[in-house]
Amino acid sequence: MRILKGIVFALVLANVAYYLWARGIAPPLAPPGAASVPRLALASEVAAPGAIPAAASAPPASAASAASAPSSAAATAAVASTPAGAAAAPASMAAESPAGATRCISVGPFLDVAEAARAAATLRRGGYQPRQRVAEGTVWAGVWVYLERPSSAAGIARVRTRLRRAGIDNAPEMPGPHGASVISLGLFSEPRRAAARIKLARSIGFAPQVAKRQRPGDVYWVDVDLKPTDPDLSPAAVEGGSRIVRLQVVPCSGA
Repeated sequence: MRILKGIVFALVLANVAYYLWARGIAPPLAPPGAASVPRLALASEVAAPGAIPAAASAPPASAASAASAPSSAAATAAVASTPAGAAAAPASMAAESPAGATRCISVGPFLDVAEAARAAATLRRGGYQPRQRVAEGTVWAGVWVYLERPSSAAGIARVRTRLRRAGIDNAPEMPGPHGASVISLGLFSEPRRAAARIKLARSIGFAPQVAKRQRPGDVYWVDVDLKPTDPDLSPAAVEGGSRIVRLQVVPCSGA
């Protein structure tokens, strides 16, 4: 009976020891003599005589950054030394060759704003965008009809008598185009009236002379921008009923 109790007690102790070992509570049982067995080392783990360990051969992160700094500075200097014109060249070439270049012309001169406004309205109906402006210039005064002055006072009296009989009562004596005195038959802003006076003077036996008269004053121009495909304008296209007989179409700079 005593032997049986010892066996049971030994089995209980064995179960308790196994339970503690399975739960990790008790340290694993090392076989006898295991602590004295040396561990085998790989050939790669054995450092050659005089070699620098791997951990010591790698440069620190700060040293690597310092080493790369000169390279970055050199790259920045290379970019800065590139001529600025090399990158700007395409843009400048595009700006120098615009696709819809226009040219400006001026129509005039007109004596007053009303005539310039009528011309601008005609151009606007034609699809243009005219602009009116005033400038100093030479104003067309008209056509001057005159007679050569006789050398004697009696001759002047005979001329005026014949003119009065023909219906020309006002024939004053005044300086002519070349400085010599002449007998004026009138200054006409309309060419047709000047032509009628010339015809009348010839019908009574005179040979009238004609001179174009101008005076300084304000004139009015109409500026228009034309596209390369637009046809050139002619004075007749905007003249209408204008009293200007020498209407011009010139470049804006020439006006």
